Amino acid sequence: MEYNTTRGKLILPEYGRNVQNMIAHAMEITDRKERNRAAQAIIEVMGQLNPHLRDVDDFRHKLWTHLFVMSDFKLEVDSPYEIPKAESLQEKPKLMAYPKSKIRYGHYGKYTQQILETAIEVDKKEEKEYLKITMANFMKKQFLSHNNDTVENHVIADQMKELSKGELVLDNPDELMNTNVLLRSMGMGSNNNKKFNKNFKQKQKKKFKK
Repeated sequence: MEYNTTRGKLILPEYGRNVQNMIAHAMEITDRKERNRAAQAIIEVMGQLNPHLRDVDDFRHKLWTHLFVMSDFKLEVDSPYEIPKAESLQEKPKLMAYPKSKIRYGHYGKYTQQILETAIEVDKKEEKEYLKITMANFMKKQFLSHNNDTVENHVIADQMKELSKGELVLDNPDELMNTNVLLRSMGMGSNNNKKFNKNFKQKQKKKFKK
């Protein structure tokens, strides 16, 4: 009796050992025409394992590639497709380029920085003022959603000025939306706000104790 532990390892287990054995037999055929016919027959068997995809051109290309893979690229037959090389399938994927730009405040993200840079280029005064208020409110909302703390308007104004390299300055930070209104728009109730205020007061006490 032959046990699985004594058999050779299946290269592509989804096709089973019978297909693997058929390929091994085809590799022993010395006549190239006979070997080609054997390869075609094996491809048909492999296709029958997935009958709904058998006649799709790209799928047949995949079957031929798998045929050569299971033969360890040693089966010499005429293929309707370019015969793959082991090196091409074993190549490591190229590393994706990682953004090198540094983000000063992680909770704002790079897109906020990009929008601020766009706002700097706006020439019309009224439009620029609208963008400044809109972006400051957006930044305040981002701050509150990422930090378990309250935030004063002048902090947002200072950070926007910093990120815009001094180009976007709020004349009156008190014009920003009320924290309670922003919290409600984010689905955060009064309990959360109380928690924010409590944390803020605790920090203030620590400052005075120093």
